[in-house]
Amino acid sequence: MRKYDQAGPRYTSYPTADRFVEAYTPADYRLALGLRDQVPQQHPLSLYVHIPFCEALCYYCACNKIITKDQSRAAHYLSLLKREVDMHAAALGQRKPQLSQLHFGGGTPTFCSDSELADLWQYLRTHFQFLPEGEYSIEIDPRTVSPERLKNLREMGFNRVSFGVQDFDPAVQKAVHRQQSYASVAALVAQARALGFVSINMDLIYGLPLQSTDSLSRTLAQVAAIRPDRIALYAYAHLPQRFKPQRRIADHDIPAASEKLAMFKLALTQLQAAGYDYIGMDHFALPHDALAVAKRQGRLHRNFQGYSTQPDCDLIALGLSAIGKVGTHYYQNAKSLEEYQDALEQGELPIVRGMALSREDVMRRCLIMAIMCQGEIDFESVNLAWLLDFQQHFAPELAQLESLAADGLLELRPDGFTLTPTGWLMVRAVAMVFDKYLQADLQRARYSQII
Repeated sequence: MRKYDQAGPRYTSYPTADRFVEAYTPADYRLALGLRDQVPQQHPLSLYVHIPFCEALCYYCACNKIITKDQSRAAHYLSLLKREVDMHAAALGQRKPQLSQLHFGGGTPTFCSDSELADLWQYLRTHFQFLPEGEYSIEIDPRTVSPERLKNLREMGFNRVSFGVQDFDPAVQKAVHRQQSYASVAALVAQARALGFVSINMDLIYGLPLQSTDSLSRTLAQVAAIRPDRIALYAYAHLPQRFKPQRRIADHDIPAASEKLAMFKLALTQLQAAGYDYIGMDHFALPHDALAVAKRQGRLHRNFQGYSTQPDCDLIALGLSAIGKVGTHYYQNAKSLEEYQDALEQGELPIVRGMALSREDVMRRCLIMAIMCQGEIDFESVNLAWLLDFQQHFAPELAQLESLAADGLLELRPDGFTLTPTGWLMVRAVAMVFDKYLQADLQRARYSQII
């Protein structure tokens, strides 16, 4: 396992976002939306809304956010979001698109008041048809909500909630400037369950400053006692040269690579012992949760929010720095509020870069997502779908797979390959084999560690 403790993409998309180009324009994206409108039988959409504001700075954070206590800034930002919604609706055509998935992320979506969130929700409903069986989720900073606010969110229509916790150890919390009590989080989770939220997720991070295997074990035990339906356990990537807030974390407080690896092994063992299924990479879920069911049934998918139960569908992304996908097109919005606002005020979508995929890109995307979600590839199925000879087309990749098979990451057969339990832990390393954009190891420093 230590051999594969290296940097690599998370493959929430392929090609990955660092491959997007500035030559891609709003006109290119409008073309993609227009082509979608011409399809007689459209699949439901997924929608992501980015709320960038946070009241306080978390030192570990690498997200695009705006730190402020000025609540009035939310109203102006939401007015800009509505303009962007209007532009998308116009480009999508006459038909009111069906929506099967909605996610409010950030930043801190609950920085906005309940009335502001309710107003935005209703505005979205005027442009999109919310399906009764859809997944409608919101990320929550437990420090910003009360039981009453949870009740209001549920009444708006949110049926899933994700609590950002990261760690319960007081010393670790102080080191990353995010202090919240176990009792307060436990009470909110209990309230969310009583209100009928279908799925409750909890975000954790390992490899944080002052964190140890013992302290992480205590946090995991506390989380298991609360029993969220899902757990996302992310590896902390300490990149102070890229993310200014991380410069407030002392390098000597960061756990060594060997201890970080030990933390992941501990978490895997402890969470599975607590009854959680390992979904892949950094996701765990209770057996009854839709994510675990999808994994068992081979229906798991992956998008910019991570593992998903939703079929591979178009994703409309709204707001600052948001990344979306329509057909064979990817796009990303402006990262600065000034640039985002300027584009909208000029009547233009705030897209600053993107990519139109080639046939080869689409094929490799299918392979990488099959590895990330199903953990196996059948060569004949690929041959029939893409009219090629797998062994010939992917001869260099097969040579690399033989090495991974020798290391116990997969079982390589004449007709395909399947990940082993160890391979699931290193799934990104297997997927990287089919990433034609990956260059030298030096370039991989832009990515997070696999472990």
